[in-house]
Amino acid sequence: MSDRISRRDALARLASSFAAAAAAGAGCARRTGGEGEASLWFAYGGKNREVLLSLVDRFHAEQRIHRIHAVYQGDYFEALAKLRTAIAARAAPALTHVVGEVVPYLERAGVLSALDQFGKERKFDLVPELGQERSFVGGADRPLVALPFNRSTPIAYYNREIFERLGLGPPKTWTELVETSRAATVRAADGSVTRYGFACPVDWWFWVALVGQAGGTVIEADGTPSLGGEAGVRALALWQRLVHEERTMKPPPGRDYNAWQATNTDFLAGRVAMIWTSTAFLRYLETNARFPVVAAPLPADVKKSVPTGGTMFVMPRGAPEREQEAAFSFLQWMMEPRQANEWATRTGYMPVSRPGLRALEESGFYREHPNDRVAIDQLADAFAWPWAPALFRIQREAVQPRLEEAVLGRRDARETLEEARRAAREP
Repeated sequence: MSDRISRRDALARLASSFAAAAAAGAGCARRTGGEGEASLWFAYGGKNREVLLSLVDRFHAEQRIHRIHAVYQGDYFEALAKLRTAIAARAAPALTHVVGEVVPYLERAGVLSALDQFGKERKFDLVPELGQERSFVGGADRPLVALPFNRSTPIAYYNREIFERLGLGPPKTWTELVETSRAATVRAADGSVTRYGFACPVDWWFWVALVGQAGGTVIEADGTPSLGGEAGVRALALWQRLVHEERTMKPPPGRDYNAWQATNTDFLAGRVAMIWTSTAFLRYLETNARFPVVAAPLPADVKKSVPTGGTMFVMPRGAPEREQEAAFSFLQWMMEPRQANEWATRTGYMPVSRPGLRALEESGFYREHPNDRVAIDQLADAFAWPWAPALFRIQREAVQPRLEEAVLGRRDARETLEEARRAAREP
């Protein structure tokens, strides 16, 4: 069974298991852990895992009341499938993090604890665009169930040596993207491409950015999944043109995060001059590139537009009160400027504390690290996701596999999105 099919099957089972868990109520017994202890499930390895575990260790060193047991659960989608199973078995962790698009679904299923139950006086001075408040339409009007963790936006990176040699600058419009990609592409005598001008994972996140830039939205104000209408078609057609007609965008191999890693690898190896990926890879690219890496905002079509991404901390219902208190204490500590800034500056994710962001500005951090500043400035162009329980299903089942088919298989863009709309409207 392919990775894509297995994940889609797992996601299809989410509804029934979450509903069953919600019906079981909040009084589920805890499986392991002593008083003041709580489990944290997390979903990444490498440098990010190292940084998180170091923060957990410091949390323990700075206080003796609570302990957090951090447990790796695979990538985002593997962790979500395990969370489904754990909730059904009444064995969910006290704390975990999930991709932002799934938060409305989990809240509707009734399996998340409201974080404001721990006291209205415990306020968080968060960067609004990264918290629940502005990450979602009407997010401030709903019970607080999610706090920002590893938050990011799509961003462009380019090889400064190549761009300076060619006299190029980062493209600011779709037209310039086409022209710049063409200028940075190198072909052999037989016409084969030895260096592509551009690469981007064929992923929902980047397509949604293109849809917004073309003036569309994925889900309309009345809840209709329009998938951008004509803007969605234009977004998909742009990728098809760059891959097949211009032959300046490298066809991305692999699926999901394998495609993201392949894009990064091609960039670092000099096989691609410019890529779109996440702010999350900033430190990785800067550290491993043998050339100067420069970050730039995504280009505009009729307007500038980027989605926010990454994950949000959530507390599944059912843990005993002492474990909930331990989990929330850690959450509150992680939102403080010092920890939020350490996480951001060591990984490339975005600082979620507003006082922390001011501290970085005042310290001169962004003067010394201008690439970090790009993502912060790009938040001015961020849009709010709809608070739609079907959003994650639409992403994973209706849209994502069809994007890959359309771009790599050169399927008609309009026909592809019409089929995706029909799938999105299924109950």
